Amino acid sequence: MQLSINGKTMQVDVEPDMPILWMLRDALNLTGTKFGCGIAACGACTVHLDGQAVRSCVLPVSAAEGKSITTIEALAKDGVLHPLQTAWIAEQVPQCGYCQSGMLMAASALLKTNPKPSDADIDAAMTNICRCGSYQRVRAAIHRAAQAVAGSAA
Repeated sequence: MQLSINGKTMQVDVEPDMPILWMLRDALNLTGTKFGCGIAACGACTVHLDGQAVRSCVLPVSAAEGKSITTIEALAKDGVLHPLQTAWIAEQVPQCGYCQSGMLMAASALLKTNPKPSDADIDAAMTNICRCGSYQRVRAAIHRAAQAVAGSAA
């Protein structure tokens, strides 16, 4: 199967019903996307499929044919951190860090569609589970990143 992953066309030899998560981790060694629950509840496995945040643990590879997959490995561009990654560091969001790649991918999808989200917008979009409970810092980091993007566009 030929897939577009992080802007590159890649040939993968996997079963079409294999979850995207395992194709990324096992076939391509892109291990930034994490396994959490396996039932699309926690969000640790969040990637973008044509720009939309999706839970890759339940989505078969066949669903990605003709579409573009973006993983956490492609969030930074040319060695420059994404504004969300910078904000994540500034706000000291991660504790254990396990859920963070999924959180960042969900947050980046949110900011693409809503560059100035309210607290309610963030709460509605960020359905990822963080066992450490860093939700307030996640919200602060998303606001910080939104301000940085708005400031750089001015």
